[in-house]
Amino acid sequence: MEKRITATTTLLGLLGSPVSHSTSPAMMNLAASILGLDYAYVAFDVKEDKVPQALEAMRTLGIRGFNVTMPDKIAAAKNVDKLSPAAEIIGASNTVVNDDGVLTGYITDGEGYVNMLKDNGIDIKGKRIVVAGGGGAATAIQVQSALDGAAAVVIFNVKDKFFERTLETADKIRAKCPECEVKVCDLADADALAEEVSKADIFSNATIVGMKPMENESIIKDSSLFRPELIVTDAVYNPVETKLLREAKEAGCKTIGGKGMLMWQGVASFKLFTGHDMPVEEIRKAFFS
Repeated sequence: MEKRITATTTLLGLLGSPVSHSTSPAMMNLAASILGLDYAYVAFDVKEDKVPQALEAMRTLGIRGFNVTMPDKIAAAKNVDKLSPAAEIIGASNTVVNDDGVLTGYITDGEGYVNMLKDNGIDIKGKRIVVAGGGGAATAIQVQSALDGAAAVVIFNVKDKFFERTLETADKIRAKCPECEVKVCDLADADALAEEVSKADIFSNATIVGMKPMENESIIKDSSLFRPELIVTDAVYNPVETKLLREAKEAGCKTIGGKGMLMWQGVASFKLFTGHDMPVEEIRKAFFS
């Protein structure tokens, strides 16, 4: 007989808005089921201003862990008791673990990104990467790329509420990884974007551009910037192939969608929540093949 939720089932969840598109509940629940673990994972649509209440409810209800997605990652980091070293540098958290009422925020996005590259035969070490975005996922990619030996990290962001934070992050990366060249540019500067993409080994979109309902948009407006030597990645995973990836593929680029990053950051989160290794091959076959 199919196992059902019981009075001893431990609750896990996802915070963000929107979350209706997320595959995280299916992935996490399948992993727990394969391993015979008594966990249930559900999605909660929580706006950024409601994150403090959600985390307080986490304590009250004894929820073991939350993954956190856009736009809630910065608010999550501000409302936990402790932060991992990477989350502290980045100022964002995509994973919160509840240890008897003590909430610790972690960031596994960057680890997921680098492991996604490795899974596709790409080593970030020595590479020049251009990253579009200044939010939690983008910052995690920037920091982890530098920590893992990237030769240069070039950040493009719109001059919004994240821009000052992007400049601060760049300073922290320079201090931690002085051998890595770090630049910050305005995403509206088309000439600077064209110049940096022409020199890059990897271009990474870590904005929400391309995600439904913006699936007909691309962060790269001029598709002539793509060339076969360029690796193009997108943190967006719904749709699976964004306009950015489609146009890059047409130009001969190697392209990687956001599902791989989702899987590998999920592998790290699952370990933090349960203490068990996620059954990667089964999860890959079910969701990422």
